Amino acid sequence: MVFLTPIFLLGLLAALIPIAIHLIRREKPPKVMFSTIRFLKKTSKKLVLFQQLQQIALLLLRAAVIVLLVIAFARPLFNQSVARLVDADPQSAVILLDVSMSMRYGDTFERARDEALDILGRMGGGDEVALVTFSDSAQLVRELDTDIASVRALINDVEAPGYGSTRFYPNLRLADQLLETAQFDNRAVYLISDFQDTGMQDGEESWKLAPGIALTTVDVGAAESVNLALTDVRSPEQLLEDAAEQQILARVRSTGTVYEDAGEVSLSINGQMVDRVQVDLGERSEEVVTFSSLFEAEGTYTGEVRVSGDEYVDDNAFYFTVDVLPKIRVLVVNGEASENWFDDEGHWFGLAVGGTETSPFDLQSVESNQLSAAALRQSDVTVLLNVGDLNNGQAEAITAYVEEGGSLLIAPGDRVEPELFNRQFAEVTPADLQRPTGRIDDYLVIADYDRRHPVLRPLVGDWTARFEGHWPMVAKDDADVLMQFDNTEPALVERDYGQGKVMLFASTLDLEWNNLALQGLYLPFVHETLRHLVQTDFRQRAYAVGDTINLDTQGSAGSIAARDPAGADIRLVDNSVFTATTPGFVTATIDGRETRYAVNFLPEESNLARVAPATLYDAVINPDTSPIQSREVQTVQMIEELERPQRMWWYILVLVMLLILAEAVIANRTYR
Repeated sequence: MVFLTPIFLLGLLAALIPIAIHLIRREKPPKVMFSTIRFLKKTSKKLVLFQQLQQIALLLLRAAVIVLLVIAFARPLFNQSVARLVDADPQSAVILLDVSMSMRYGDTFERARDEALDILGRMGGGDEVALVTFSDSAQLVRELDTDIASVRALINDVEAPGYGSTRFYPNLRLADQLLETAQFDNRAVYLISDFQDTGMQDGEESWKLAPGIALTTVDVGAAESVNLALTDVRSPEQLLEDAAEQQILARVRSTGTVYEDAGEVSLSINGQMVDRVQVDLGERSEEVVTFSSLFEAEGTYTGEVRVSGDEYVDDNAFYFTVDVLPKIRVLVVNGEASENWFDDEGHWFGLAVGGTETSPFDLQSVESNQLSAAALRQSDVTVLLNVGDLNNGQAEAITAYVEEGGSLLIAPGDRVEPELFNRQFAEVTPADLQRPTGRIDDYLVIADYDRRHPVLRPLVGDWTARFEGHWPMVAKDDADVLMQFDNTEPALVERDYGQGKVMLFASTLDLEWNNLALQGLYLPFVHETLRHLVQTDFRQRAYAVGDTINLDTQGSAGSIAARDPAGADIRLVDNSVFTATTPGFVTATIDGRETRYAVNFLPEESNLARVAPATLYDAVINPDTSPIQSREVQTVQMIEELERPQRMWWYILVLVMLLILAEAVIANRTYR
């Protein structure tokens, strides 16, 4: 037998009251001195004993009435166990615990952890629980388990939230999948979050939780939030020596629910403070701050823009790197030098490459007979302009130069003999020159080009240059045709050879065969071509949390090691790949050379605007799911169902009434 309200059993102590009263009221008969007792009637001993028994029965009846009343209020139940009552409707539940960056605000995560433990505290011994910590994806997954204590320990050991973004739908899908293997029909999802509005992205209106799965939302977000965030910073990534003063732009925004109108923004380069600016947002929600800085010497610079003036510091810093490269050394071999600038083959090319003091190129020009292996070794890229009189030794030096990592740009003109060119540059040329088959009565234009190529991608505009002369070319099998004339013949061809790269242009780069030098695209075309030939391995250095970083994009590194912003070693996948998890500078050592990578938080996580939990509930709850009552209500209903066939307390109360009547009769006879 069990009692449904056992706390009433404390009332059994009241059964001692009649006993106590009986003992207190019991009196010893007084002794009275009489001269004689012969006139008193002698009382029978049987009568005295009978009266004593009546008093004992009366005492027991009174105590029994109290005991039975207490038992009736305690609601006795036979042939049932406490376990069946408590776990009458066992539950399979998944706890979704938000660990995105926004949960780092104030004590939000501590309150979320307490809520998760409170949910576990309401679970019974027969329930099974799964735990999922999530941001944009699941961070930790503990599948359904009846060991509540181990899940509680796991929640206590969950680390502080990271810097990931908030996504509700993928993780609700995961919870839905976990509950597919649930033991019990009573299935529920407990979502504990600050309900950041950005978490509703990537939602599908057609997707719902499976029928029968209840969703309980637990909102732990701060009612009010104050935050200043750096939502964007624009800085140069690569510069050349002696570049002009550079501007760095920082966008500051008030993203909390309580407007913050003032703060301070600072710029540091290589750990040294460069400038500090007070920002007054006034009635605006954001402000753009402009800094100026010089990057003069060659090397890699690390920069940090930081805003202060609020308590939420996790989105107050933005990191970047600037690589200052030496000027590109360009060696121009002029095949048709002339004192008359209009007839000089290299005049227009020289103006485009080295026409200003701030040019990113260091230009040196030689004539064909002055070209040597030593001059080639001192250049990053060599340009052959209408060069047709090189000897075999010079051609071999150029071939060796490219094979060892040099870059070559060829623009043949009327001084080039195709048979000699094809023989001397057979190993490196991207295409073989062909003799023109006839006279061109009309000009050609560029009809098509590879818009994804690094040289041509930045060149926005129409190619309106007219080509009255060009070399027909047959591209090599391993070469790429980057531009074509409107007669479908190649105009620009590229090929890798050894460790170097070669580009062949089908016409001249002066005004002899075309008017390209007079077009607005001429200068950027020349600059982008030279940069591409020298800087073909541009390595991305700026990333966001969650991005995958490959430290060996070429697959040629011998040894790679990396440390996170805190200085801890990073475990690399396939010896070169990892996922960025923390804002700051990642330091990679590749073949003994140290490289810094900037990792920044996701700006969307700075937006602390919230969505009503009911909005998410209405979006994902299945229409076929009936509202699930609380566990307490379910337990009360189950108790009533179990108790209804027995109703023992009714019979006990009837017995109490009979005992009260018996007590009245016995008491009347005992004390008459």
